[in-house]
Amino acid sequence: MSEQLTLATPLLRYDNLSISFGSGRREKFAVKNLNLDIGVGERVALVGESGSGKTLSALAPLRLLPEGAKVGGTLIWTPVSAKQTELTPAYTPQSTDLLTLSEPAIREIRGRDIAMIFQEPMTALNPLFTIGNQIVEAVLVHAPLTPKAECIEKAIALLRKTGIPEPERRFYSYPHQLSGGQRQRAMIAMALACKPRLLIADEPTTALDVSLRMQILELLIELQAEAKADQGMSILLITHDLNLVRHFAERVAVLNQGNLMECGATKQVFEHPENTYTEALVNSKPVRALLPVMPLAPVLLSTDNLHVSYPGSKSGNPLQLFSLFKKPPRHTVLKKVQFELRQGQTIGVIGESGSGKTTLGMAILGLLGDSAAEVGGTVNVLGSDWQALDSAARRNLRSSLQVIFQDPFGSLSPRMTVLQIVSEGLDVHFPKLSSAEREGRVLDMLKEVGLDRSALQRYPHEFSGGQRQRIAIARALVLRPQILVLDEPTSALDVSIQKQVLALLTELQKKYNLAYVMISHDLAVIRAMSHQIMVLKEGKVVEFGETEALITHPKQAYTKQLFNAAEMT
Repeated sequence: MSEQLTLATPLLRYDNLSISFGSGRREKFAVKNLNLDIGVGERVALVGESGSGKTLSALAPLRLLPEGAKVGGTLIWTPVSAKQTELTPAYTPQSTDLLTLSEPAIREIRGRDIAMIFQEPMTALNPLFTIGNQIVEAVLVHAPLTPKAECIEKAIALLRKTGIPEPERRFYSYPHQLSGGQRQRAMIAMALACKPRLLIADEPTTALDVSLRMQILELLIELQAEAKADQGMSILLITHDLNLVRHFAERVAVLNQGNLMECGATKQVFEHPENTYTEALVNSKPVRALLPVMPLAPVLLSTDNLHVSYPGSKSGNPLQLFSLFKKPPRHTVLKKVQFELRQGQTIGVIGESGSGKTTLGMAILGLLGDSAAEVGGTVNVLGSDWQALDSAARRNLRSSLQVIFQDPFGSLSPRMTVLQIVSEGLDVHFPKLSSAEREGRVLDMLKEVGLDRSALQRYPHEFSGGQRQRIAIARALVLRPQILVLDEPTSALDVSIQKQVLALLTELQKKYNLAYVMISHDLAVIRAMSHQIMVLKEGKVVEFGETEALITHPKQAYTKQLFNAAEMT
């Protein structure tokens, strides 16, 4: 199909797009009559809560929707080049409805004209092939006659452009040999291999720390600017990070339960939202509502000279040989960490990826004993030296020290009901409880986290992300612990659900006088939840102090850099 175009003709137009599942009375619409334009060289953000239809809307142009999805409306693709847009309106290029194309025809467009950066690069990249081979494959699919040497040269150039160190060496690396930020950059390199006209980025920074998020943000803007000299590149960003949207997107579209609530210039939508839902969304920042720590509150947890190391790897330098009698030096990931956690207090732990945050949490919990890790120093839990306790004594003490993990779906057994999940700890630590008493305790705790009796016999997959995190909180609190380690408890949640979960944790802390160690890369979360902040860099504590004082007047250059990155993203 072709039509007369003007200079304002969008590159991609969503025209009454609907996506549904099921049929008849059971038909459920995930996206309803979506109308959205993406202009040539434009950056558009699609935001909304989990389940709003963001990802499905992004997958529709590539025809990668789940099996069983029914699609209505049109997706008009009009690939006008940057040079062609400067011509007179009399120019008539070809427009195509992507939904009507045959499978071979849409394959020609995938990767070449429309490329996608997926949320989790570790699952999107093939673990059996090197990074370089996967980029080369992306080129050869659309240009099979390109010489292999030229493809390799192009792949290395793309890795260099995306900021991956030692691209010639990383070309031969497998995905598991790269860090999270490097894998995401490799995904970007692969997406750019064929110079796409439209780049769809689905939560490209969710799993990254603040400094890496800023780097990826700057990289995308830089690559888009470079593409202007060629044919231009538009970007559709899917994210729940509103601060990222504020600094990146030119226009923003807000989805709620598949309906487009509002669309307009980013500044206008954020400063003067017209819709009540949009207003609630942009004002969903975490609220600080902490009680002060009592001056004489007892110390529940302390560490002294805590350090963790792992076996070193043998050097690839043939001049540096390690014999059977000389082991390579160990790799220290945590160095001389010392702090005290009091009753009713929250200590926030921040730092870049690889700084030792999660290792610190695992060391506190005593979950490194079965690994190759060597733990030194002391961890004192409720007056007992954690490292010196035998397994039986640790088990008895573990009810007082619980953990809430980042991914509730991964930490909850899919084969167990909510009743079984929450009561599992009771079976271990309180075996004499009757079934009625056990169920009563579970019900009481579910009510505390905002769930009712109907949840008891349901399975994790039947709940939303926020509800699953509430189940994980109930599982931890049913044992009536005094200390909780929170390892990125809200990073997988959208902003409105995040606010609810943080408010719940704050309320539970006030009610039960709990002590929290909160690990996060989100400064807004740390600021709202923490009495004190610990800043880690390469396993060392570089700064430690009261939250507001440290954020307002950081002493170390690294801390300033971290906070500046958080403000920009």
